[in-house]
Amino acid sequence: MDLIVPIILLSGLAFYVAFNLGANDVANSMGTSVGSKALTLKQAIIIAGILEFTGAVLFGERVSKTLATAIVNPEVFISNSQVFVIGMISVLISTGLWLQIATRQGLPVSSSHAVVGAIAGFSFIAAGAKAVDWRTIGIISLTWLVTPLISGLIAALFYTLIRHWILNQPNPDHQIREWIPWLSSALITIFGVIVFPILSAPLQKILNHWGSTLPVHDIPLAIGGIAAVSLTWISWRQLDQQQTHSASKFEKFPGIEKQLAQFQVISACFVAFAHGSNDVGNTIAPLAAIVAVLKTGSIPLVDLEIPTWILFLGGSGIVTGLAIWGKNVIKTVGENIIALVPSEGFCAELATATTVLLASRLGLPVSTSHALVGGVVGIGLVANTKSVRLDTVRSILLAWVITVPTAAVLSAILFKLIEWIL
Repeated sequence: MDLIVPIILLSGLAFYVAFNLGANDVANSMGTSVGSKALTLKQAIIIAGILEFTGAVLFGERVSKTLATAIVNPEVFISNSQVFVIGMISVLISTGLWLQIATRQGLPVSSSHAVVGAIAGFSFIAAGAKAVDWRTIGIISLTWLVTPLISGLIAALFYTLIRHWILNQPNPDHQIREWIPWLSSALITIFGVIVFPILSAPLQKILNHWGSTLPVHDIPLAIGGIAAVSLTWISWRQLDQQQTHSASKFEKFPGIEKQLAQFQVISACFVAFAHGSNDVGNTIAPLAAIVAVLKTGSIPLVDLEIPTWILFLGGSGIVTGLAIWGKNVIKTVGENIIALVPSEGFCAELATATTVLLASRLGLPVSTSHALVGGVVGIGLVANTKSVRLDTVRSILLAWVITVPTAAVLSAILFKLIEWIL
């Protein structure tokens, strides 16, 4: 009973952080779709809201090692759990404040980096340099440079291929029909490899419970094949309908851009689901660590179990923030770097997903924000008719550079202030 009031107050604080994450980070999945006019802002908010919440609640617990035990060395705080709790409270407040400031300015920043900086800041001021895992900090810092570069290169490659083999061909309507199976297979393959590992563990348990001997790794082959064939068939039918009922003969490649817009919507949905399942930990891991300390009286030294109600809290906060304040960053990513059309937005999202997938296989922590912005810039550099707005890019780069140190300083100041008050 004594824990109910503090847990309610801390839950409100975690909701505030999740709210700001939803307002900022969800532009990663929907910004390019809105910018290319594949989706309206209202449609993007509804679709992203449903998929972000579903990913967060159903699969947010899959994180095997939380930020609470990856950046900070918890053994340092074993003898004084109160300092650890105060530190995590300062992490929540400073992360929420920085995300709110960035969102107000329409700047896409990395919530992961904000949490990392905040945890490092309080740990350093509370227990010195030995409390921080500097190797992890160094790896994350390296991803600031590598992630947007790789994503930009992949996006440029994808767009160059599509432009050469489809858009610039004498008969692009015929070319898009031949390329639909390949685009369907690429889309299903890339996003299937990202999403299916999330599903494999619970699915294998269900199969084992039913007494099935079917290896779970055989299932994605069947699902991927069925999905690719289905998407190809649907796309062919819709292309025929668009060509039959085209309203204007003067619209340049109407069937192609409309067709690629449908692929872009599908890719955005997968990114939204994966983002919700991955990034919800940025907002609720500190709360889960605090609740564990309050209930057990000890600091979690290994993987942290996240209760379902905390997952619901994080998912609800993300959706609320997206609905109320998400348009600022969505506009920056989708419209203020370059003016996008569906073919370009699709390539940017495909490059983002591929970059995140490669990083996951290498065990590298990356920012989806960095990957998407890099992909959009890469498209702008290879599309001769596009002009990259350098002032927007400079503002985004500055926000990236100062995220970790700003969050660290805010967290350190708040830690000392809360410690003094208590």
